[in-house]
Amino acid sequence: MSTQGEPLQEFDFRTLGDGRSAAVRYANNSNYRNDSLIRKEMCVSASMIQEVKRIIKESEILKEDDSKWPQKNKDGRQELEIRLGNEHISFETAKIGSLVDVTESADPEGLRVFYYLVQDLKALIFSLISLHFKIKPI
Repeated sequence: MSTQGEPLQEFDFRTLGDGRSAAVRYANNSNYRNDSLIRKEMCVSASMIQEVKRIIKESEILKEDDSKWPQKNKDGRQELEIRLGNEHISFETAKIGSLVDVTESADPEGLRVFYYLVQDLKALIFSLISLHFKIKPI
């Protein structure tokens, strides 16, 4: 749970000192079946980091502005922080339940970019976690 008792799901990619690999961290506390905080950490290659950078750049999220997006509310919030080279940008919006929330917002185009980028990054992270932690050695 976050400090406010809300479910928390967090992903973090950090390039390591040599730049040829990165640490990927995942944390999830949904309080499902009273589970404790789930944490996973793994190391990925530079090519995976290049792919994450490509996904972020092609999404064009760096051109967006969250000023017209729904503000956090009782249902929660979603945050995204991106640091790419000298660029640093942070976004915050209300928790998005479905595309209806996106299309009914004051900035549906910008929020759609955010929504799909978050979905793409989550799918990538869950695939990496699944591959990394479930493969059994021969």
